[in-house]
Amino acid sequence: MKPFPLMFKSLLLSLLLLAGSAFAADRVDINVASAAQLEKSLVGIGPSKAEAIVEYRKANGPFKSADELALVKGIGLKTVERNRDLIAVGGSRAAPAKPKPAAAVTPSKPVARR
Repeated sequence: MKPFPLMFKSLLLSLLLLAGSAFAADRVDINVASAAQLEKSLVGIGPSKAEAIVEYRKANGPFKSADELALVKGIGLKTVERNRDLIAVGGSRAAPAKPKPAAAVTPSKPVARR
C-alpha cells in the first residue's frame, strides 16, 4: 500500500471542499443587497446597473428568480448567466403584511315573542 498518494489525494479533496464552501459564501441576495454590494459581488455590474437593480426592485417588488434580473434595463441574459452562481434570491426586507382586524361582531337582538 502506498500511503503518500492516498494521503495526498485526501488532502487535495479536503482543500477542494473547503474552497467550494468559501466560494459559496460570496453569493449576494438580489432582493436585499444594496447597490454597493451588488456592484462589488456581481461580474459586469457597475454603479449604474447596480442602482438600476435597486430601483427596479423598489418599483416592482422582490425578484422571484435570477432570470427576472434580465428585466432590468441594461442587464441581459448573458450577464445573468455569468452571475448565476453568485446570485441568491431570498425574501425581501419589506415588512410582512399585517393581519386584517377581525370584523366587528354586532350582537343580535333578541326576538320578542307574543
